[in-house]
Amino acid sequence: MCGIAGLFDTRGRRGFSRELLERINDIQAHRGPDESGLHLEPGVALAHRRLSVIDLATGQQPLFNEDGSVAVVFNGEIYNFRQLSSELESLGHRFGTRSDTEVIVHAWESWGEECVKRFRGMFAFALWDRNRQVLFLARDRFGVKPLHYSLLDDGAFVFGSELKAVTAHPGFRRALDLPAVDDFFTLGYVLDPRCIYRNAFKLPSAHTLTIARGMTRLPPPRPYWDIRFAPDGRLNERDASAELLRRLDESVRLRMIAEVPLGAFLSGGVDSSAVVASMAGAAGESVRTCAIGFDDRSFDESGFAAQVAARYRTDHRLEIVNGEGFDLIDTLAWLYDEPFGDSSAFPTYRVCQLARKHVTVALSGDGGDEGFGGYRRYRMHLMEQCWREAIPLSLRRPLFGLLGRLYPKADWAPRMFRAKTTLQALSLDPVEAYLHSVSFTGAETRKRFYSASLRGELAGYSALEVFQAHARRGQTDDPLALIQYLDYKTWLAGDINTKVDRASMAHALEVREPLLDHELAEWLATLPRQMKIRGLQGKWLLKKANEKRLPNDILYRAKMGFSVPLARWLRGPLVARARQVVQGERMGDAGFFDMDALRRMLNEHLDGLRDHSTPLWLMIMFDAFLRQAERPDTALAQIRPAA
Repeated sequence: MCGIAGLFDTRGRRGFSRELLERINDIQAHRGPDESGLHLEPGVALAHRRLSVIDLATGQQPLFNEDGSVAVVFNGEIYNFRQLSSELESLGHRFGTRSDTEVIVHAWESWGEECVKRFRGMFAFALWDRNRQVLFLARDRFGVKPLHYSLLDDGAFVFGSELKAVTAHPGFRRALDLPAVDDFFTLGYVLDPRCIYRNAFKLPSAHTLTIARGMTRLPPPRPYWDIRFAPDGRLNERDASAELLRRLDESVRLRMIAEVPLGAFLSGGVDSSAVVASMAGAAGESVRTCAIGFDDRSFDESGFAAQVAARYRTDHRLEIVNGEGFDLIDTLAWLYDEPFGDSSAFPTYRVCQLARKHVTVALSGDGGDEGFGGYRRYRMHLMEQCWREAIPLSLRRPLFGLLGRLYPKADWAPRMFRAKTTLQALSLDPVEAYLHSVSFTGAETRKRFYSASLRGELAGYSALEVFQAHARRGQTDDPLALIQYLDYKTWLAGDINTKVDRASMAHALEVREPLLDHELAEWLATLPRQMKIRGLQGKWLLKKANEKRLPNDILYRAKMGFSVPLARWLRGPLVARARQVVQGERMGDAGFFDMDALRRMLNEHLDGLRDHSTPLWLMIMFDAFLRQAERPDTALAQIRPAA
């Protein structure tokens, strides 16, 4: 696990300065504190920050092929590198290291751009081929590892694991991308391939980008893989359960290869508990586990994590998070480089901090909700879909649209009486409805706090455009498969994987996700819907398969999720920060918001009239982003995490 960065002259062979390369490399030093590597030649500069995990002695980067004509900087892990090494050796390649990185340069020599299809793992890399005069970039299938880039006005192409490596270049212009601002206030993150800045981009998951010398504009990224949902009704419950455990155990074993201390996150939920149970079966010693609890018992799952830890006799560590220490907000803003609104980034940072005290690699349960159908919103969507299929849209849109507008937003009422969101969803088509269900703030709410100038400049842009484009590519009529596909393409890469990557790399911790193994995910996509959701029960097959490994009160309790008591914190320890935001000049000067509307929202929240915790948290995080964006790099060094 590392940080990569570099420069490429698309117009010629100008020399790049070593000082500049060191600058964009070292701003990511937290990702790889063990070593730094640089390579410069006319027109090309490659940089690497290393966190040593495999082949500690000879795995330095940039890494070259036998004659030095191909070089790579790589972030991630290729879990099937041993099998690929054997195959490549049979083709005549000679290996000088035992690292998975070297597989990439030899695979490129044998298979070219198609090499990425052979890799099983999480990865982002940049490869320079001097003979072909091309720079080749690639990102893994689910976007576990990040890769950002920009083509500057002078023809220099700059890339880096984190956006800060790109923006550190003195030629980069920091003009905000207004649709990205709307993405953030809609979803809590910026949708790929956008970045918060107009001239920067994320390489989308499962895409490559090939740049040749002499190009006047960048070609579009090229997809090399996609997940296809094709339910197979031939599997029975017993055979499917056995096959699932076999595939899960294989995925876990692959991710336990390391030459450094290894452990796991253990939340007490089904996904992480299943991973720990599988690890315990494969490990020759006690598994190290880490958990975060909350002082608010309604959000605390640490007791369930303790049950699993006791069952498998893990070396278990627990840390309790309370509503104090919100100076971390500015650290998170620096880490994420663009506004990021998922409040679970706070405990994720803490659990990574705790884990790094004991291990260098940790396995997580990320990807289980998407693959097995675990989110509550999936079940709600399927129930609503029954109504959508029964009543034509031409009738639903005016009828339920009116009812949704008239029904009060009863934040104070029990959940069963809070029907406004459901009524609104019934007035929409499936893609519109799903966007509505995952939105942090709805269109009407955003309209209230956006300024007239921002609404005008957005010119009708909506994240719905992105969701609809993904839905067309998903090629499925199954309502569950459709929203799983949408989550794989949006929420998983943009929120979950971004959150975990930045939080873990802040502490030089490598996190591996067995449930995001692409071969496992492809198999899960063949399961019929009833093996994922049955009645009110999500993750049905995962739970049935693990009944002999985990207790029923872990498998069949109500899902809590890795969340924080945000509403209470915004009536307590976060009030001062919220007041500072809505009364300060920074947000007003941005010109994006109706500041009177923001102040009314805060007052209504403090008076208990409405729960505005989500938009207020988004405002706090956007303000924190603006605060970091206006600071020089020397000031940023004051809050960056210790390496």
